Amino acid sequence: MTKPETELSVVIPIYNEEDNIEPLLEELFPILRNTGKTFEVLCVDDASSDNSLSVLNGQKKKFPELRIIRHTINSGESAAGATGFANAEGRVIITIDGDQQNDPADIPALLKTLEGADAVCGVRRKREDDWVKRISSRVANKFRNRVTGDTISDAGCTFRALKAETLREIPVFNGMHRFLPTLLRLQGYKVVEILVNHRPRTRGKSKYGIGNRMFRGLIDCFAIRWWRRRCVPANRTSTDNRKK
Repeated sequence: MTKPETELSVVIPIYNEEDNIEPLLEELFPILRNTGKTFEVLCVDDASSDNSLSVLNGQKKKFPELRIIRHTINSGESAAGATGFANAEGRVIITIDGDQQNDPADIPALLKTLEGADAVCGVRRKREDDWVKRISSRVANKFRNRVTGDTISDAGCTFRALKAETLREIPVFNGMHRFLPTLLRLQGYKVVEILVNHRPRTRGKSKYGIGNRMFRGLIDCFAIRWWRRRCVPANRTSTDNRKK
């Protein structure tokens, strides 16, 4: 019997989120089943030092659509996302954080909007973080757009839906996940934004702050500015080149 084609792949980077994994999956799976689409959920454990892997293995018994991939060394969120992209089987890929701050109830809206675009990026309607993060994010977004020439409203929101073919030639680097919308636009893809819910973190600790994000992000902006002048369009071939 032929295995049905996977329509959706949900990629979730995991790093020390042992308390968030179970409630997130309990919330996520019913929503995915209600879409009526075939799906898989890929949790990429980025060499967690807590019990995240053990919790994931326990959840596998409950959710057969769950796939677990583990990094042998901690490599960061962008690397975890790239690992998920490389192993995903779905025609559409959804990225969502593992800390429960993204609301899985927004997934149907992301998928509906994707019907008229190549990628859909969430914009947090009301960011439920402390004032330092909110202000630093606002400043970073303005600086990023000024340097890169883009107009992304909320590059820090990684709640997205993308057609799998858009990711074939995306460069992988530490910090890639924040620039993914810009990278896609530079390759000629249509990227749109929609408002999504954002919830306060109630379990675990945030992995990001000004110290480990701001200065590296500034350098990355100039790298993207260079890449803007060097990148090539993704869809370069004529439809006549397709196999007969």
